[in-house]
Amino acid sequence: MINRRIRLTSGLLLLSATAGYGQSAGAQTVKIREGSSVKLRANSVNASTYQWLRDRRPIPGATLAELRVFRSGIYTVVAYNQEGCESDVSDEIIVEVEPLKPKVADMMVRKDADLRSAGISDIFEYQIRVTNKGSDQATQIRVTDVLPPEVSFEQYIASMGTASYDNSTRALNWDILSLDSGMTAQINIKVKATAAGLVKNTATVTALEIDPDPSNNTATNEKTIVDIMIPNVFTPNGDNKNDTFIIPGLDKYEANELTIMNRWGATVYNKKGYKNEWTGEGLSEGTYYYLLKVKTMANKWEVYKGYITLLRGHR
Repeated sequence: MINRRIRLTSGLLLLSATAGYGQSAGAQTVKIREGSSVKLRANSVNASTYQWLRDRRPIPGATLAELRVFRSGIYTVVAYNQEGCESDVSDEIIVEVEPLKPKVADMMVRKDADLRSAGISDIFEYQIRVTNKGSDQATQIRVTDVLPPEVSFEQYIASMGTASYDNSTRALNWDILSLDSGMTAQINIKVKATAAGLVKNTATVTALEIDPDPSNNTATNEKTIVDIMIPNVFTPNGDNKNDTFIIPGLDKYEANELTIMNRWGATVYNKKGYKNEWTGEGLSEGTYYYLLKVKTMANKWEVYKGYITLLRGHR
């Protein structure tokens, strides 16, 4: 029995690992990432069975020559021959499991609207752009945009992903499977203006990964829907009907400026604080072009451009 025990040698071999590992010379320290594993093998002579230990405690059922390791700990093995003689405890292999670094995706959303002016019944577009500013790929991205009551939904066009609109909640949900670091995706939403006033619209974005800067996960656009109806003809012929260029709704705005130009671009009329008094005096019949600026409740200037036809001989 003694001689057989002497012939039993004990040792450990690092057989394989399913992930990269590092091992310092002579230290027998193995580093693996969380979720991966490493295989250890007992290097013994004339052994018939084994007992593996973790942190000097036997591992239940671990009696084969090889052991696959997933957990951190100090691993050793004892070998037994057919007569039950045991070897000395093997040298140690220290397994260190390094936790996975959490993935980071800094999602940023931006929302804009057409710069041109919009009145009631006009169709205009919102543009929503999402950008992954993080270092890792973003996944399971969702952008939600609840349309304000002053507009009605028309259609959308998305550069990637899928979108759907719910008429009952007025919410448009845009889903993107993944977005690499530095990439941007865009969706355009066509709406029709149904009421005048300052329209506020907010879009939000979320993703599965950790977002270090939630301040850029929402974006709000403000756009004024005006109720100005600009005619394209007036007849200053002295019959007290349509004798001046009347712009209905102009008096609802804080300030305005009207400029009239001829076909060559020369200014023939200009008035700040226009009050529907232009008669086209001194001008011949024909088509002229207007540039109207109005100051909205959002303290912004909206610009309208178009043409007006002056007719004197019509009633």
